[in-house]
Amino acid sequence: MIGAAELLAYRKRLHKRNLYLILLLCLLLMITALWRLGAGEWNIPLARVIALLNPFLDETSRAMPEALVIRSVRLPRVLAAVGTGGLLAVSGVVLQGLLTNPLAEPYTLGIAAGAAFGGALGFLLSSAAVTGMAFAGAMAALWLVNYISSRSGGDAASIVLAGIIANAILSAGVTFLKAIADDRLSAIVLWLMGSLSGASPFAAVSVWSAAVMLFSSAFICARQIDAVSLSEGQGTLLGINEKNLRRILLAATSLATAASVSFFGIIGFVGLAIPHLMRTFTGPSTKPLLIFSFLGGGLLLALADGAAQRLGELPVGVITALIGGPFFCWILMGRRKRV
Repeated sequence: MIGAAELLAYRKRLHKRNLYLILLLCLLLMITALWRLGAGEWNIPLARVIALLNPFLDETSRAMPEALVIRSVRLPRVLAAVGTGGLLAVSGVVLQGLLTNPLAEPYTLGIAAGAAFGGALGFLLSSAAVTGMAFAGAMAALWLVNYISSRSGGDAASIVLAGIIANAILSAGVTFLKAIADDRLSAIVLWLMGSLSGASPFAAVSVWSAAVMLFSSAFICARQIDAVSLSEGQGTLLGINEKNLRRILLAATSLATAASVSFFGIIGFVGLAIPHLMRTFTGPSTKPLLIFSFLGGGLLLALADGAAQRLGELPVGVITALIGGPFFCWILMGRRKRV
């Protein structure tokens, strides 16, 4: 039997290891960001990149072509990649914990399909309406999932099934809109593939605001998520209102996902792969998993966006799908073996 002293020593070792891993992820993220800021059609030396990032740079230096490229084009794109990757990874952590389903993420629950439907409809109305319509579509998908699940018990299993139903309906709607899009079809298809190439400062700030909102909500409710993730009904035994917790965090996840999809389209599998990968280092506890997943998701998407740019501005959603698809299959086969 483990004594109190041994348990305390183990917790200290675990916290120390986690701190070292977090510092390592931060270092890798910083190196990746500097690489992304300097590399491109116009390669800029590292020392020059660091100098041009100085917030107290004078007006003359800010007007230089190098400064404009780094500060107005590359920096918003890198910030958008890190914020979006972190947001999607945290969304996966929250949904997998709340729904006790290792395959749960925004793209398997119909939320992204709703945003895709709204965005595709926006292309048919006006290109200026895409962002707003995508956001509205995600919220409509959340309402549909909640409505269906509330009529079938409101438990975790019913939410997952409702998400599958909503995803099927809305995906069919997207296909219909593409069929009648005519000359706007290529724009819809490219947007649905997901891309960070047109990231603006406003988009980067919006995604980071959504990521901070979701991360803060999940971090505050981390202990409750831990209790709910043990098994269906376990949270109720500990005095937690599971349905209200799911409604609040599902709404926060949907709002955050809607912000990501409305600006950058569908970027799948980040919310599935990163939480599973980080869980091998942190264990199932939600608080450290949220931190690791945010950093890991940002790192993955920044690297994937760099690869997409190097390959001729491919949609980054294609790169993440190539990475996440085999990982998804690995999870399914692993579950089959354990059964």
